[in-house]
Amino acid sequence: MEATPVLSPLNAIAMFFQQGGVFMWIIVFIWAIGIAIAIERFMRLSFKLDVDGASFMNELQRYVLSNDIQGAIRVCSGSVAALPKVLKSGLKRANTTPASIQNAIDATALEVIPKVELRLNYLQLIANISTLFGLLGTIQGLIQSFAAVAAADPAQKAELLASGIATAMNTTFLGLCAAISIMMVHTFLSTKSEKIVNEIDEFSVKLMDMLTTKKEMGE
Repeated sequence: MEATPVLSPLNAIAMFFQQGGVFMWIIVFIWAIGIAIAIERFMRLSFKLDVDGASFMNELQRYVLSNDIQGAIRVCSGSVAALPKVLKSGLKRANTTPASIQNAIDATALEVIPKVELRLNYLQLIANISTLFGLLGTIQGLIQSFAAVAAADPAQKAELLASGIATAMNTTFLGLCAAISIMMVHTFLSTKSEKIVNEIDEFSVKLMDMLTTKKEMGE
């Protein structure tokens, strides 16, 4: 009895892809696009658009309460994050009417928030498409398997059918792996994006209240 040859991991992966057919490469291509988007969004959200909102607001509050609006603006100018940019627009109109301050904050928030949420919906789409391509590859594999079995010798039908079904499942396996990983990344990035947007809403209201209260006390 001959021993079954042991494949190296690289050869096993190559055979896995070869058995799965063309849909395997389509899924890998889509998966790579999702990973590229996820990396870009992670870098952008984590290192450029995000900031410790509570600490930043405490620092800003000291300047506003000490009547140093220009100092508060300089603090905002020292960061490229989303929250400082929104608050800076309100501080620039600190000496105008409350309605004018609110309009400036709202206008900048409408400009910044889409940049925070940019391309996150694509990740959800990629996860869905990966699953569907996996199922499509499986269906194609099953069709080919049953067609081959129909024309095969009766003694070989069971073996051909088992081999064909195993091969057809490769695309489903890869499609689900891609979908699960992208969905997990999408959830993480969506949570971070939501945190940034919520801080913009919360601290914009607090800044508006500080500036309005300060103006009323000054009068």
